[in-house]
Amino acid sequence: MQRISKGEFSSQRAHRLLVAVPAIALLLLATAGCEPKDRRPGTWLSGSEAEGPIGDWSFVNEQMEVFVETRPWYGIPHSVTTVIASKNGNVFVPSIYETSAEFPGSKYWNRIIADNPRVRLKVGETLYAMEARPAANEAEFAEGFSALAEKYDFWRNVYEDADNQMPFVIIRLHPIPG
Repeated sequence: MQRISKGEFSSQRAHRLLVAVPAIALLLLATAGCEPKDRRPGTWLSGSEAEGPIGDWSFVNEQMEVFVETRPWYGIPHSVTTVIASKNGNVFVPSIYETSAEFPGSKYWNRIIADNPRVRLKVGETLYAMEARPAANEAEFAEGFSALAEKYDFWRNVYEDADNQMPFVIIRLHPIPG
């Protein structure tokens, strides 16, 4: 029988702790989730799931910010904070790019929805199953852009000053029947 010295025992114990503590922390983070805040992304969103189809989405115009949870290939959701507007029964969110680019551009959450458009939208404390897709054509882009401009001063200024527009896309959110 081989004896382990106190030093070797302490070293083995320290190594186990160095492996176990981060693993437990990751497990807790993965199960607890973390909602986004301002420009910091989050993971899982919490809230109650919406029941039944929504006929009138105008209630989203009462909220200044919402959360969108995407589903990347590796299984841990990625969520972001964004603004939202509804017009003619359609729901829109923008995504601003640093440089001019086609969708999905450089935004991580846009790349995720390009691969998997299924998202969850959190409005207040309620979660809605949606599909996120870039505006299908110029008319849909214009509808989303004007909806945002009617609701937010920032977007109104962007809308009115075409010479100083930053690059952005309009994403339409389509409800998924439950």
